[in-house]
Amino acid sequence: MTNPFSAPSTLPYSLPPFASITDDDYLPAFEAGFAEQLAEIEAIATDGAEPTFENTVAALERSGATLTRVEHVFFIKTSADSNAATDALELDLAPRLAAHADAIHLDPRLFARLTSIHDRRDDLGLTDEQRYLVERLVDEAARSGAALGDDDKDRLRDLNGRLSTLTTRFEKNLLADTNDLAVVVDDVAELDGLDAGAIAAAAEAARDRGLEGRYVITLVLFSGHPYLAGLTNESLRQRIMQASLSRGRRGGDHDNRELVLEIVRLRAERAELLGFRSHAAYVTAGETAGTAEAVADLLGRLAPPAARNALAEQADLERIAGRPVTAADWAFYAERVRTEKHDVDTAAMRPYFEAERVLRDGVFFAAGLLYGLRFAERPDLVAYHPEARVFEVTDADGAEVGLYVLDLHTRDSKRGGAWMNPLVSQSALTGLPTVVVNNLNVPKPPAGRPTLLTLDEVTTFFHEFGHALHGLVARVTYPTFSGTNVFRDFVEFPSQVNEMWMLWPEVLEHYAVHHETGERLPQHLVDALIASQGFNQGFETSEYLAAALLDQAWHALSAAEAAAVTDVEAFEEEALAAVGLDLAAVPTRYSSTYFAHTFSGGYDAGYYSYIWSEVLDADTVEWFEQNGGPTRENGDRFRSRLLGVGGSKDPLAAYRDFRGRDARVEPLLARRGLA
Repeated sequence: MTNPFSAPSTLPYSLPPFASITDDDYLPAFEAGFAEQLAEIEAIATDGAEPTFENTVAALERSGATLTRVEHVFFIKTSADSNAATDALELDLAPRLAAHADAIHLDPRLFARLTSIHDRRDDLGLTDEQRYLVERLVDEAARSGAALGDDDKDRLRDLNGRLSTLTTRFEKNLLADTNDLAVVVDDVAELDGLDAGAIAAAAEAARDRGLEGRYVITLVLFSGHPYLAGLTNESLRQRIMQASLSRGRRGGDHDNRELVLEIVRLRAERAELLGFRSHAAYVTAGETAGTAEAVADLLGRLAPPAARNALAEQADLERIAGRPVTAADWAFYAERVRTEKHDVDTAAMRPYFEAERVLRDGVFFAAGLLYGLRFAERPDLVAYHPEARVFEVTDADGAEVGLYVLDLHTRDSKRGGAWMNPLVSQSALTGLPTVVVNNLNVPKPPAGRPTLLTLDEVTTFFHEFGHALHGLVARVTYPTFSGTNVFRDFVEFPSQVNEMWMLWPEVLEHYAVHHETGERLPQHLVDALIASQGFNQGFETSEYLAAALLDQAWHALSAAEAAAVTDVEAFEEEALAAVGLDLAAVPTRYSSTYFAHTFSGGYDAGYYSYIWSEVLDADTVEWFEQNGGPTRENGDRFRSRLLGVGGSKDPLAAYRDFRGRDARVEPLLARRGLA
């Protein structure tokens, strides 16, 4: 039988034929994809004609079609619906994928052709997008080691292969340990403080594990858990927090500490091999930040006032608690202080945030207001899991935009957190449309019960949909620039901007409706919620900055310094103490052994990106507020000048085109209470 990846899909929007794909199809498709692309690269490299944009750059952009098809599907599968077979295959493929990438990036013949075109780029009549593509490809090839000698290239290949294996194993260990550490509760009385929907979801999670009559609280990716805000049982709160903090550091097969140390050492060695003092210097040289010093300057300016604010908030919590508060207590007493100061109980809002209503009358509605987009569910189209739903996206005039796939609920086969991935990446050169996927990890209620979201989950929904919008509406010529293929410290900007709409009056009143009574979220609660937006920012900023600074601390090490580190916990303590964020009641948002962003998720030395992008986000929110909010005129401006260009333009130049100037940091400082 023909492998389902051997040819482009004939389904609408080139949606992969999931109904025909089995686990046995992946390896043959990868093998064929490797061979096909290497043959294409060989043809480019040995072309006797003078290097031109068409015979070198465009040919390179067209290459690897089979490999791209199988990669997109396989890595959705391994992150959202993994099993023992795909886990084993991913570990086997990791070094082979790294070696394949090196075979292209380190080919001196290809690099020479690209450099020749780069040197003549002023004389070739290139479009702006073509010129920018040539510059990006040459810069990335140089930073990937294309100019190294043969011996150094051999060592680089070894490092890349080993790192790919280590980061893959880190992710698998984390998923397994997260599942193992799920908290089992025997008595429903211990769940006092949770609403009926949360309790039903915990019972459903227990049934899925064969624990009928009990309750399971599955862990989320960050330190802590949303349920800590409501649970009155202090002992259970402590159990949940301890389970969360202990992931990847309990000894045994799933301990990630040695992996962290080896990953850091190898990244530092690779950076020095490539001519950089540290991995942080290597990473930031290819981002909008430019240097690790620029990142350190921003984070260093924000950390002291954030810590001061967190300590002031802690004093307020302890006034209510009548005793010292721990990390497990913080969310619980913060909600009591929020209620006291602002008369708002976020837990009581869950009945107003029914997931289907949030999706259709919130997330989709806002996209319609701003961009004229329309969403129609396509139950005839099959996704990679029965719970993943497919929606067709069109413009206001009926023009096709793409497909949006939503996978909402948590399961043991899905990694933690929330994310967006492309399944098909748009490109005029390849003629492909766009298909994007959003994954969240919302607890699943029993059949027939509504899924009620927390305020934080609503925020995450809007955030991840911002990434999806970026992927859906970007229109570029070359695959390198498709969708969210922008600098890492810019990619969070569109998603953070999209969070704005969840509380915008005409959007909120459209979706925040009680799922039983039909009553709209009372205006006094809306007013109180908006008034409390700056609440708890000391904690939230400090926990985030602690993680961002920890990421930088690991990756600012030279190879010699990294080799001298032998104790993960001791390094964490020293790194956080050095910046004044060693706050016992405010744990870092991610500790090293479960810091998937930096040790397996592509944000290594780049977790600063969220707050770096938030400078642009806060400045953009100010622009929308000053210019009338979610109007089609404003949305079309944001779409055409930012979302729509994908990665085909320097992101800061695109921002200046939209805003009329560079971003100012003052709106961020005001939002975070750091002014």
